[in-house]
Amino acid sequence: MIQDIFPYVFHNEFEIKTPETDSYFLYFLDGRLLLNKKKSAKIPQFEDLKSLGEEAMSHSDYLFSIDQMDFFLTDEAMVTLTETDSLAFYQTGRIRDLEPMWVSFAAVSAMQLHRFYGSSRFCGCCGSPMMKSKKERSMVCSSCGNTVYPKISPAVIVAVTHNGKLLLTKYAGREYTRYALIAGYTEFGETLEETVSREVMEEVGLRVKNIRYYKNQPWGFSDSILVGYWAELDGSPQVCLDETELSTAEWMAPEDIPDDFTNLSLTHEMILLFKNRKVT
Repeated sequence: MIQDIFPYVFHNEFEIKTPETDSYFLYFLDGRLLLNKKKSAKIPQFEDLKSLGEEAMSHSDYLFSIDQMDFFLTDEAMVTLTETDSLAFYQTGRIRDLEPMWVSFAAVSAMQLHRFYGSSRFCGCCGSPMMKSKKERSMVCSSCGNTVYPKISPAVIVAVTHNGKLLLTKYAGREYTRYALIAGYTEFGETLEETVSREVMEEVGLRVKNIRYYKNQPWGFSDSILVGYWAELDGSPQVCLDETELSTAEWMAPEDIPDDFTNLSLTHEMILLFKNRKVT
């Protein structure tokens, strides 16, 4: 999955660091990410900016490290960067395709923090400007002291099985057209297992039993922590589709499942496990 970057090691401990010319930087603008097109669309380093490098370094905040490589977020409100002979803007959807895996993981992690900082400029309690904390990864109100942390929303991924088949779905009204599994966010006051039962009932009108935890995954694309579960059908397999959420839901045998899945997401990993008959 996207966070599985071994032998590289991700370090997200909060620190305040000053960038070096060989440090990497992430620059987001209007839903796009600046990448080095001469290095197969890789994350650029400050030295790639040449004359603008020093200005960008003075308006960049340390995010995290991967091994000994430091990554910084450059403030687009303070620094104007444009395309050059070596740098170009790409839609953030390209992040999924960046290689090797640690590059993709670094980009999506930076995008998640960029959204956090951009959406936390003003206090939700009193409306005063927020400031970046000097002791932890948070935004603090300059007036009332209200503290806000990066949003991480728990969500479940549910693989429902019945008589050797897996329930696969497709989202309604989205650009993403591959098959997926039942998924949904946890509501206040409910356990993850209760979320599993509720989401399956809401989206396809089915009851489930023998709910079993599989594994979890940080998913910066939607500010989530995804928690995967296997479950068995409890009752009739007749689907009652919520067409506001899904366009289709089908029971599929392993040999009928398409081959167009990647190793990035928890959803795809669980589907491939079933397709390859490593789980029933």
